[in-house]
Amino acid sequence: MSDNDGKKTLGVRGGSRPGNVKQSFSHGRTKNVVVETKRKRVVVPKPGAAPGASAMAKPAPASDPSKRPAGISDAELDRRMKALAAAKARESDEAAQREADEKARAEDRERRRDEIEAKEREEQERAEALKAKAEEEERARAAVEAAKLAAAAPAAAPSESPSGRGAPTNRPDAAPARKQDRDRDQRPAKGKGMGGDARRSGKLTLNQALSGGEGGRQKSMAAMKRKQERARQKAMGGSQEREKIVRDVQLPETIVVSELANRMAERVGDVVKSLMTSGMMVAQNEAIDADTAELIIEEFGHRVVRVSDSDVEDVIDAVEDSEGDLQPRPPVITIMGHVDHGKTSLLDAIRDARVVAGEAGGITQHIGAYQVTTDTGAVLSFLDTPGHAAFTSMRSRGAQVTDIVILVVAADDAVMPQTIEAIAHAKAANVPMIVAINKIDKPSANPDKVRTDLLQHEVIVEKMSGEVQDVEVSAITGQGLPDLLEAIALQAEILELKANPDRAAEGAVIEAQLDVGRGPVATVLVQKGTLKQGDIFVVGEQYGKVRALINDHGERVKEAGPSVPVEVLGLNGTPEAGDVLNVVDTEAQAREIAEYREKAAKEKRAAAGAAVTLEQLMSQAKQSETMAEMPVIVKADVQGSAEAIVQAMEKIGNDEVRVRVLHSGVGAITESDIGLAEASGAPVFGFNVRANAPARQSANQKGVEIRYYSVIYDLVDDVKAAASGLLGAEIREKFIGYAKIKEVFKVTGIGKVAGCLVTEGVARRSAGVRLLRDDVVIHEGTLKTLKRFKDEVAEVQSGQECGMAFESYEDVRPDDVIEIFEREEVVRTLA
Repeated sequence: MSDNDGKKTLGVRGGSRPGNVKQSFSHGRTKNVVVETKRKRVVVPKPGAAPGASAMAKPAPASDPSKRPAGISDAELDRRMKALAAAKARESDEAAQREADEKARAEDRERRRDEIEAKEREEQERAEALKAKAEEEERARAAVEAAKLAAAAPAAAPSESPSGRGAPTNRPDAAPARKQDRDRDQRPAKGKGMGGDARRSGKLTLNQALSGGEGGRQKSMAAMKRKQERARQKAMGGSQEREKIVRDVQLPETIVVSELANRMAERVGDVVKSLMTSGMMVAQNEAIDADTAELIIEEFGHRVVRVSDSDVEDVIDAVEDSEGDLQPRPPVITIMGHVDHGKTSLLDAIRDARVVAGEAGGITQHIGAYQVTTDTGAVLSFLDTPGHAAFTSMRSRGAQVTDIVILVVAADDAVMPQTIEAIAHAKAANVPMIVAINKIDKPSANPDKVRTDLLQHEVIVEKMSGEVQDVEVSAITGQGLPDLLEAIALQAEILELKANPDRAAEGAVIEAQLDVGRGPVATVLVQKGTLKQGDIFVVGEQYGKVRALINDHGERVKEAGPSVPVEVLGLNGTPEAGDVLNVVDTEAQAREIAEYREKAAKEKRAAAGAAVTLEQLMSQAKQSETMAEMPVIVKADVQGSAEAIVQAMEKIGNDEVRVRVLHSGVGAITESDIGLAEASGAPVFGFNVRANAPARQSANQKGVEIRYYSVIYDLVDDVKAAASGLLGAEIREKFIGYAKIKEVFKVTGIGKVAGCLVTEGVARRSAGVRLLRDDVVIHEGTLKTLKRFKDEVAEVQSGQECGMAFESYEDVRPDDVIEIFEREEVVRTLA
C-alpha cells in the first residue's frame, strides 16, 4: 500500500501469470481496474461505469490542449505517439519474421527427414537385393550337391546290407535316435543367439529400428564374399594357399615397428610377436635399429634394401636440360662498390625510381632485387648489394647468383677497401665485370686516376688496352646511362644466357625476414625452371607451399620464370640468406628433407663445439675467464642484417677483449631476450626493430639496457668503442613518452592528422618521433603540429588526447604507436 496525493493503489496478482491487476481507489471509491499484461496495459472500466470511463483514462489527444497532461508540448506528444506507432509496427514485423523463420525451419526439417527416409529405403532395398542374390546362389549350390548325392546313391545301394544305415529298420532304438536328430536340428547354434545366421550384421537403419525389422541384422558384403570364396574353393576340391609376395623393404638407420610392418605388408602383431620371440620386448610405437630390423625382414621372407638418411635428398634430381629446351633468359646484374659511391642512385636512375629516399642514413641496408625494362625492350634483373664493410657476406651472396658485376667507383674518390672486396668477390665467382665510373659530373672528378688505381688490382679497362668495359656515368644528370645499358646488353649477348623454363624451379634466397602479418618472407631469385603459385618446395632447413608470389613492384603474380626476383610467402620458418630453393612433388618429401637437414646442422654444430641452447651459451660466457668479454644480444628485422652484424661483432677485439654475441635473431625483442640479457649482464641491440610492451616492462624492472639502431655502422662503432674503452661523449636517445593513434582525420591545408592518446610519459613538439607499426619502425622524423583541441601546445601529458601531424609523411593508421624521444649528450664509461 502506498499513499500519493490522497490516492491509494493495491496490486493484485491473478491467474497463472495473465498479468498484474491493479485496482485504483480515490477516497475509498473504486474508479477503474488497470490490467498490466507483459506487453500491453489495458484499462478496464468497473462494472456499472459509464461507457466513456475508459476513454477518460486514456491520454488526451494533441489537438485538445486543455486535456493534455501538464508539462508536455504538442510536439512532444506527437513524437511519443509516433514512437508508439513505430514500436507497434516493429513488433508486428518481428512477429511476421519469426513466423516466416519458423515455417522455413519446419520445411527444412521435413526435407531432411524425407532425405533420410529415402536413403534408408535405398539401403534396405540394396541389402534385400544382396540377401536375395546370396540365397539364390545358396539354392543353386544346394541343388548341385543334391544332384551329386542322387547320382552317387544308386552306386552305393547294392553294397549296403539290410541292417545298414540307409535301409529301413524296426529296431526299438531307432525312434529315439530320430528324435535326437530332430531336436539337434531345431536347437539354435551356439554363439548365434536367437537370430541363427544373423551373427554378422550390417547397418541398422532408422526404419528397421522403428518397425522391428526382420528380427536380426544383415550380413556385410565382405562376409558374403568370403562365404562365396570358401564355397568356390570347396567345390574345386579344397582351399589353396596364396602365393607369398616378396617385397623390397627400404631400411633406414632406425625404424618404428609399425612402419616396418607397414613396409612388409605384414600384421603388426606378427612383427611384435617375432621380436618378443627374439627376446626384445618392444611395442609397435618403439623404434628398433637397422640390424634387428634386417633379421625380422629376412625372417618374414622379404628382401632388405639399406638406405641412409641422406637418401631423402635424392628426390631433388639434378635435371640435365637438353639444348632444345633452353630459352634465352634475362641477365642478372649485381651492382657492387664502396659505400657512398652512388650504387643505389645509379640503379634509381636506371629504374627511374626513388629507392634511396627510403634508406636509413642514405645507405642500402639489405639486398634489393629489381627487374628493369630498357627503352630497347631488354629485360634486366638487378641485385643492389650494400656497400658497407659489414655486408661482406651479403655482397658475396650477390656475386654467387649473378651473371655480370657492375663495379661502381666514384670519379672524385679512389679505389676503397670495399671496392677491393667487390673485385675479389667478382673474381671468385668467375663472372665478367663492367666498371661504372660514377659522379663524372663533379668538378673534382678524375676518371683516369680511377683507371690507374684499378691496375693495382689486376683490373685493366678497355681504355688502358684491357678487356674490362668501363663507362663514365652520372646518376644525377643521367650522362652515360645509355652507354652502360649497351655495355650490359653486349656482355649478355656474349654470355648467351639460357635456361629451361619448363621444369621444376630452382632458385637462391637473396634475403629473408619475418614479416608481422605475412609470416616468413623470402626474396628468391629464380635460376632454373618456373616457380608457380601452389608449388611445394624445400629451402635449406625450411619447407613450405607457395601461397603468394610478389614482384618488385608489390604486385601479385602467378608464376616467376628464370632470372625473375620475387618475394615468396608460405614458408614454415625463416631460411638463411643464400639457401637454395628446390621444388619437390609432395609436402611429405619436403618435410622429410627439411627435418634431415635440420638434424644434420645440429649435429654439425654440436661436433664443432657450438652451443645449441641459450643455457649453454650463458654457461660458456660465464666460464670464459682468460679473456675479457663483452656479451651482447642482437635482434634485427631481416636475416641478412642479423648475420652481417654478428660477423662484424666477431671481428671486434684483440687478445685482451672481445665481443661475444650470445644470441641473434629476427623479429621484435621479447621477454626471453630480456631474461637472457639479465642473466648474462648483456645489452640488447635492436636493428630496425623494437621491444614489445612486456619486454619493455621487464627491461625496466630488471635494469636491462636496450639500444635501437637504424644504421649498422653506428651500432658497430658503438660496440667497438665500448669494447675498447674509448668511450667519449655520445648522443643518446631518451624516450620521454608513447602515444597511440585512435583515429586519423583529414584536415584541409594540413593533411592527415592523427588523433592520439598519450599512453606514457609526455609528448613535446620539440622532440623527435618515430612511427611504429607492429613494433617495427616505419618512419622517423619530426612533428609538424601538436594540438590540444584547437590550440597549438608545447607538450601534452600522459592520459590526455591530442592531435599530431608528421612533417612530410601522412601514412598513419589507427592503432599505430608514436614513440617520442629526446637526444641528450652523456658520457659513457666501460663497465
